[in-house]
Amino acid sequence: MVVERIEPYLSSEKLQARIAEVGKELSAVLSPTEPTIFICVLKGSFMFYADLLKHITVPTNAAFLAVSSYDGGTHSTGAVRLTHDLTLDIANQDVVLVEDIVDTGLTMSYLLEVLRARKPRSLRVCSLLHKPARERIKVPIDHCGFVIDDVFVVGYGLDYEQRYRDLPFIGVMHFDGPSAT
Repeated sequence: MVVERIEPYLSSEKLQARIAEVGKELSAVLSPTEPTIFICVLKGSFMFYADLLKHITVPTNAAFLAVSSYDGGTHSTGAVRLTHDLTLDIANQDVVLVEDIVDTGLTMSYLLEVLRARKPRSLRVCSLLHKPARERIKVPIDHCGFVIDDVFVVGYGLDYEQRYRDLPFIGVMHFDGPSAT
């Protein structure tokens, strides 16, 4: 029998402090008069997105899209698909794409290609986490919360088989037992 165990990695306090800093950094470089469209990549980014927007001091417009590259398990399938598209036009708009984690770069590369084709005035990437050890495609990350080790993390929006998103911290998922890998 495989037993899942979660070891704390980034505390709620550490997350909130860094998110406040990232919000301040973004607010300093965005237009103080024209709304910037903040796009939340669902589902994993929803907690980060909500907390980040609380620290943005310039006009914003909220938007959501969803992609999938995991069919359960702990590794990306490598095949990215859009499962929910934007409901607003981003042409000639300033856009910030808010992601939970950039690891292989495959999902972010796909999203950047899709969004650039829609001709935004500017497009920034803001990721809570970056895991460079898994990188297969280098993608720009304009604003990053934390660079993390090559560990499988859950909590604060990130999941394992749709569980653990509700944890207020980020933890490392360990699998113990005879068939654990």
